[in-house]
Amino acid sequence: MKEWNLREPNTELCRRMLSPHNLEVAVQNVKRNKGSAGVDGMEVSEIDEYMEGNWARIEEQILARKYKPKPVKRVEIPKDNGGVRLLGVPCVIDRVIQQAMVQVLSPLFEPTFSEYSYGFRPGRSAEDAVRKAQEYMAEGYKHVVDLDLSKFFDTVNHDYLMSQVDRTLEDKDIRRLIYVYLKSGVMTSGCMMETEEGTPQGGPLSPLLSNIYLTPYDKELEKRGHKFVRYADDCNIFTKSKYASRRVKDSVVRSLEGRMKLKVNMEKTEARRAVGSSFLGFTFISARSREGLGLCKPKTKKIEQFDQKVRQITKRNRGVSAEQMIKELNAYLRGWLNYYARGNFKKWLAQKGQWIR
Repeated sequence: MKEWNLREPNTELCRRMLSPHNLEVAVQNVKRNKGSAGVDGMEVSEIDEYMEGNWARIEEQILARKYKPKPVKRVEIPKDNGGVRLLGVPCVIDRVIQQAMVQVLSPLFEPTFSEYSYGFRPGRSAEDAVRKAQEYMAEGYKHVVDLDLSKFFDTVNHDYLMSQVDRTLEDKDIRRLIYVYLKSGVMTSGCMMETEEGTPQGGPLSPLLSNIYLTPYDKELEKRGHKFVRYADDCNIFTKSKYASRRVKDSVVRSLEGRMKLKVNMEKTEARRAVGSSFLGFTFISARSREGLGLCKPKTKKIEQFDQKVRQITKRNRGVSAEQMIKELNAYLRGWLNYYARGNFKKWLAQKGQWIR
């Protein structure tokens, strides 16, 4: 890990991060993403007034390398499998600072990322990742290693992450900010806990750090010639035979748990036929169609959630007007259908259309 001379003047990248234009863009992005208050209770709507009265002091602390972020607020989000996903919600001002950091860091790190990584990257989407998986299947890669990293965002090793950051970043000021955000702590039920590992989901910086952390893994898969697609911590590796998928699974697990200090959930990680497997909310139902690509449909669990949400919105005793109900329903349907539009389920959609009417 690099040694930094903290007596040197602030770097150009740090000054660019703190420029009025970059901060203005960061504030607008935070407002657009909305989100709940952090441990200080400040809402996104209050950020302009807060910045006007406090930013000069905060900027001075950052330039003096003395800024300390507040701990994140622990929030539990239910998962499809019945468990919970742990989020760490930063205070609004820390979301602005993190967003300003991401805006100057992304152009530096983007060229280092794999072309088979699709999560949290400009110009890439989950739909692109699913399409790439379908392309592999159409090319004859009919077996898949479906990897499940156990609590990835909560178990990121800070030393390993910073060693990867140091490969590209030569800015001591922003490096320090990354480190203090990793160590900012978590507030749970009024109790402060130190963060020895992990980069909690919930802030703008975490997605970028997750891609930095997993890029060596991507590059190793590329070096071995594997056909893979990764979206954040969700990764599928495609092979042409059952034997190859089992061999790849064993090799990849050793690498992830050894060099990269991650934990693989062996109960959910499997080598299997690609048809019938699931990825990013879709289930693959055929390897190839007349159009060339394999077919997919929304997972059964996602369809059940769809039914439940529609029933909730259209419940007669909700106490909202018909106009408001239709507005909410249309917004939900647009979002759901925009994501699952590439699925092959026209008959199901026709049935649901009649049911909703």
